[in-house]
Amino acid sequence: MNHSANVGRFRWCICGLLFFATTVNYIDRQVLGLLKPVLEKELHWNEEEYGWIVFAFQLAYALMMPVAGRLIDALGTRLGYMAAVVVWSIAAMGHALAANAMQFSIARFALGIGEAANFPAAIKTVADWFPRSERALATGIFNSGTNIGAILAPLAVPYLAATYGWQSAFLVTGATGFIWVIVWMWLYWQPEQHPRLSRQELQYIRSSDDAGEETARVSYAELLRSRGAWAFLLGKFLTDPVWWFYLYWLPGWLNRAYHLDLTQLGLPIIIVYQASTVGSIGGGWIAARFLKLGWNLNRARKTTMLIFALTVSAVIWIPQASGSLWLAVALVSMAAAGHQGWSANLFTLSSDMFPRRMVGAVVGLGGMGGAFGGMLIAPAIGKWLDYSNNAYGPLFVISGCIYLIALLVIHLLVPDIEKTAQ
Repeated sequence: MNHSANVGRFRWCICGLLFFATTVNYIDRQVLGLLKPVLEKELHWNEEEYGWIVFAFQLAYALMMPVAGRLIDALGTRLGYMAAVVVWSIAAMGHALAANAMQFSIARFALGIGEAANFPAAIKTVADWFPRSERALATGIFNSGTNIGAILAPLAVPYLAATYGWQSAFLVTGATGFIWVIVWMWLYWQPEQHPRLSRQELQYIRSSDDAGEETARVSYAELLRSRGAWAFLLGKFLTDPVWWFYLYWLPGWLNRAYHLDLTQLGLPIIIVYQASTVGSIGGGWIAARFLKLGWNLNRARKTTMLIFALTVSAVIWIPQASGSLWLAVALVSMAAAGHQGWSANLFTLSSDMFPRRMVGAVVGLGGMGGAFGGMLIAPAIGKWLDYSNNAYGPLFVISGCIYLIALLVIHLLVPDIEKTAQ
């Protein structure tokens, strides 16, 4: 602890940039969900059409994930990350031009193309800038930007939409990405090239056991022969759709079940995502704490994931809480916190099991799996809600159970993380 403090802390400034980008990323995603009740009335959507709009984003996200990961590996994070944020910011602003469900689907598809690069780029940056012992914490910190973005959006979007029209919400939030681009290009370089990084901190960053590794790229065919890659991919495939469900349907559920309008949605959503911020950072902290207690990596990572898989299961009781808004919000808050704690450790599995040169590709592959999962469930959720007259209860029950199944799948594929990494 003292040693890491003495060598310098500039790497945490880089983590702050990743947090900023991820916050912007999720602000841009959240706007559509927040405006769903308004847009449904104004543009006459039903739940199934909304599901297909979400499908368009997920399809682009899924198709681009492995490509984005490979591009980040090839171009480097500085240029690759910058280009991605420019693309998604333009696409986010482009939603303001849409006037029907098809045009929104096109805008969402373009947004998915750009946003697919965020997590491969951020995870690769963490692998480049942090020793293995700190990666879960760094990942948890930047991943908490998803929650902050989802908190800031309900603060800004209702005001913008009510005051200047719903189009302004897309224009203003989309333009925020260009501020990040300026700061990123000014401040970011690789550790070996960075003028502000001390030699001692660079040595500390490279003190992990994957330092000095070979730099040859790996093919996806070779990657798909790895049980570790399949564990990460299936973990994302099974659990990412739950987060997409919360992101895109939570405002609609609050509107339908508790009759909250656009101006009333903010506080419940802020509470949910504030709780998930605690889960995100806590996921990294708990794993790091177990490692400092002398636990091996396999035991520390999987125990932490089990803790958060159990936390997520609170959402199973949502149907019994239908009479109380704040009890329901508390249960969803626990589940959202659990997901983010789980997610921080799931992301870190990629750098636990694979060398830095492969991390971008592995995260891209897993992100593709998560996006395909979300893509498959989005139209199904819409159809189910139309068919069942908005019966959300079974969706929450499934959401609460799937993490334990995912952890079992990961454990069966990777019984020992250390041995898989060798």
